[in-house]
Amino acid sequence: MDILTAIIFDFDGVIADTEPLHFAGFRQTLSEIGIALTESDYYANYLGYDDRGCFIAALTAHQRPTDPPALAPLMQRKAHAYLESMKDHLVIFPGVREFVREAAAAYPLAIASGALRHEIEVILEQAGIRKEFLHITSAEDVTRGKPDPQPYLHALNALNRQRRAQTIVAGSCLVIEDSIPGIRSAKTAGMKVLAVANTHTIQDLHEAHAVAQSLSQVRLSELHERFWPTA
Repeated sequence: MDILTAIIFDFDGVIADTEPLHFAGFRQTLSEIGIALTESDYYANYLGYDDRGCFIAALTAHQRPTDPPALAPLMQRKAHAYLESMKDHLVIFPGVREFVREAAAAYPLAIASGALRHEIEVILEQAGIRKEFLHITSAEDVTRGKPDPQPYLHALNALNRQRRAQTIVAGSCLVIEDSIPGIRSAKTAGMKVLAVANTHTIQDLHEAHAVAQSLSQVRLSELHERFWPTA
């Protein structure tokens, strides 16, 4: 019977309050090619995708080409805008440092994110919690982003390569997410999902196995009983 043996975190919207910065970067970049992106449209239709997936969705919706020559410069401009804004707006959600440090003492931790690796590394280092994570799966590591299960399966395989004495199975992993594509990605991978309502309402996140208002309200000691009550 499965028990909790690893925790995998999404990044944007779970650890770092970066979604407003991503939205601003996408809006600025798309406006340069004559596509308007509203805040409500972004949060309703684009949240949870990696940069490539977001641009493909926006370009497709406006009957624009989505081939690599069209995508590459847009992704570069957006990444630059995001990094510039991040210098002045670094925000870690309340309770994240404490929860991550407590969890790392009990379980192997990983990140599975559609963000770029250097974006993740910079924020974790500044927050003082980089060493708590045994592995990071970033946008560069997968060919299919969320809602495909590949990001979470990639992170699971990486954890198992580092912990050969004890194989971690998908059913014993808890994923912490904030988006609908992310929830679907983790569930398709066979993992349990706790959603935090940092960027969506609790009602919007009903596909998760459980929902919390924020990570600051989650007690590590209660997770096993909450998700594996008969184990």
